[in-house]
Amino acid sequence: MEIFSSILVFFAGLWAGTINAVVGSGTLVTFPVLIALGVAPVVASMSNAMGLVAGTAAGAWGYRRELAGRGRQLIKLLPASLLGGISGAYLLLHLPEEVFHYVAPVLLVLAMLMVLFQPKLQGWVRSREENPEHAIRDRSHGVLLVVLVYLAGVYGGYFVAAQGILLVGILGVFLTGTMQNANAMKNILVLGVNMVAAVSYLIFAFDRINWLVVLLIAVSSTIGGLVGSKVGRKLSPSVLRAVIFTLGTVALGVMIANLLK
Repeated sequence: MEIFSSILVFFAGLWAGTINAVVGSGTLVTFPVLIALGVAPVVASMSNAMGLVAGTAAGAWGYRRELAGRGRQLIKLLPASLLGGISGAYLLLHLPEEVFHYVAPVLLVLAMLMVLFQPKLQGWVRSREENPEHAIRDRSHGVLLVVLVYLAGVYGGYFVAAQGILLVGILGVFLTGTMQNANAMKNILVLGVNMVAAVSYLIFAFDRINWLVVLLIAVSSTIGGLVGSKVGRKLSPSVLRAVIFTLGTVALGVMIANLLK
């Protein structure tokens, strides 16, 4: 990888780590950059997921205060998230690579739509928090919550991108607390999924990992995760969504062009 490309990946990882801690969907920054630089989609997905583990851990540490009193909820949901991550990683490793070439654009569009409509999702969550009956729904929909967290884990283990936004929506609807509590929980669950996926790739697909990409994203996303957990709330979500959507569109165009060759 040339010096310019390495610098580009580094700054993409820095940005991804920052917005992962605050918004989620940092993969929609790093993944398109890797694709645009000519990295094969499966290699890009695996290397990116491994690199972002460190940044996700930094973001989770930065939000540790918002996790106070959430231990029982984490014990309940983390196994579902981990099992989902294992399932998603298995699908990525065992399905033919051609399947990923066709599925990745669809998942990318889904992730971009989640980013685009995030304000409405957050408004829905906030209106739910103001409803005094939400505690009853928390108890009655416990099984559904576990199932949805598992499915989000499958999605994250297979594609990674925007699983954080998906989880914030799920947790915000079914758990009591604020958006910041949901975001803190999201960071832990995403970290679990990414770690499971990374270990799976390390054991079963060592030869398909670009270690320079992993190193660059690991270092830069760690810095970004620490920054994002401290000052990320001051960033403009609309600007972040616009850039993410633009980069996602570029990646989608590259993927479609490769399919048409």
